[in-house]
Amino acid sequence: MAEGLRERKKRQTRQYISDVATGLFVERGFDAVTVAEIAEAANVSVNTVYNYFPAKEDLFLDRSSGVTDRLVRWVRGRDAGESAACAVLRELRGEVEAVSPRIGLFPGYAPFMRVIEAAPALRSRLWAIGQEVQANLEQALREETGAAEDDPLPGLMAGQMGWVHGTVMSVIGREMLKGRNPSEVSREVLDLLEDIEDLLSEKVLNYAVRGAL
Repeated sequence: MAEGLRERKKRQTRQYISDVATGLFVERGFDAVTVAEIAEAANVSVNTVYNYFPAKEDLFLDRSSGVTDRLVRWVRGRDAGESAACAVLRELRGEVEAVSPRIGLFPGYAPFMRVIEAAPALRSRLWAIGQEVQANLEQALREETGAAEDDPLPGLMAGQMGWVHGTVMSVIGREMLKGRNPSEVSREVLDLLEDIEDLLSEKVLNYAVRGAL
């Protein structure tokens, strides 16, 4: 469905407010910037800011929705004969090989990470996002396998896949924070993914294999 003029204007306004806020956070730090200052810089009212972003953290982590359902999308989109964990590993490798900015492999990621490192509220929100990623994946695995609500296996498997994703993202963040070249970090993370796969048991690697269509 084509995006209407009203929807496009709202999306552009939301993006503009987020961009202005991010610029201020990077320049001065998350805790030093108020929502009122963001509203003034973006030439909108404080109420308008809160209409688009319920919490101050949302202004900086405005693309978190694409992260919370990332593993679910990868698992649901797995190929015939492919397990859930193998789909996650394959998709991660693809992002790393492509030196994708979606996982932080771009030169401007270091200033972004420095803001997070200095702000406990943002670190807390990232932890909550990680919990949401795992909860969403657990529910998807239950649906994909038909597991009962009291079956612990989907939760355990979601934990393993969440560990894989979280470890890769943590290493990328740590290395990019040092100001390193994204391509160099990409090569090292590809090696790390090989080590990670070696650590996963056959039970994990063969869980929720999609049948032939």
